[in-house]
Amino acid sequence: MSTDRRPALEEEIIRATSRKIERLPVLEAIFERQAQGLSVALKNFCGMPAEARVENVTYVSCGEALEGTDQTWLSVVCDADPWDGRLAIALDPQLLFSLLEILLGGRAANASDWTPRSFTSIEKRLARQLCELTLQELGTAFAPVSKVDFSVGWIESSPQAIMIAPQKAQCTRITLEVDIDGRGGRIVFVIPFRTLDPVKARLSEMFLGEQFGEDETWSNRMKETLTDTEVTVTALLRTMRVPLAKALDWQVGQVIDLGIAPDSEVTVSVRGRDLMRGAMGRRRTGAAAIRITDTNFTTAGGEK
Repeated sequence: MSTDRRPALEEEIIRATSRKIERLPVLEAIFERQAQGLSVALKNFCGMPAEARVENVTYVSCGEALEGTDQTWLSVVCDADPWDGRLAIALDPQLLFSLLEILLGGRAANASDWTPRSFTSIEKRLARQLCELTLQELGTAFAPVSKVDFSVGWIESSPQAIMIAPQKAQCTRITLEVDIDGRGGRIVFVIPFRTLDPVKARLSEMFLGEQFGEDETWSNRMKETLTDTEVTVTALLRTMRVPLAKALDWQVGQVIDLGIAPDSEVTVSVRGRDLMRGAMGRRRTGAAAIRITDTNFTTAGGEK
């Protein structure tokens, strides 16, 4: 490896490490539930068939989340009580106009190009109502985890004008796609991790536990979702420590002695959690295989 590439690789390693952000599986499930509730709430609000679904969940810095949102979208700063934190909501203008058209009795029409301009007082009032409706459903979805009241604070001219956390602070960006009688748009939530600090440990869990038992419908929904969830299973042959300089000098075709014996055990993990151990072998087809010798699964009662 050339010496001029090494500094760039080292900088990239440092940059990637500093950007590593923990996922919040339970938060993602909460927004799935919120989307279901919002579908019903929007149908009751405008009297038209409505459907909301989670389109995307990303974990980035607060600056990236806000800068990555269209600057023409109407933006709202919201409060979370008693967490003493804030979050932001960005509304797609097409969603606002579609909803306004429906409430005024207009028929479905093809989406037209929109020239960016300042939002009228009527549009801002409707945006506030839509945010209040959305936040109410979000609070209901959070109920099994923690009691929290979300409220609308104020409206900003664009997502880039919002200051809810430092630019480099970790946050999650959730995008909802909303369809109302064939029309609609998107709603984007930007939630700093520090706003979620009071419940972050709960949101990081793979399973929420007994709290879902209070809501049978939600519990069944969670079970169905988790059953169909795909996970990445990693087989770890061996962990070894080597100097970074030595690792950067490895070349294509070079043989690295891992010091693995034929009877060495392999550790199987999911998202960094060791779940099984087994002996390495091969099937008749020649494919590598693992014969499980021990597991680390736990039951609801905490017993192995």
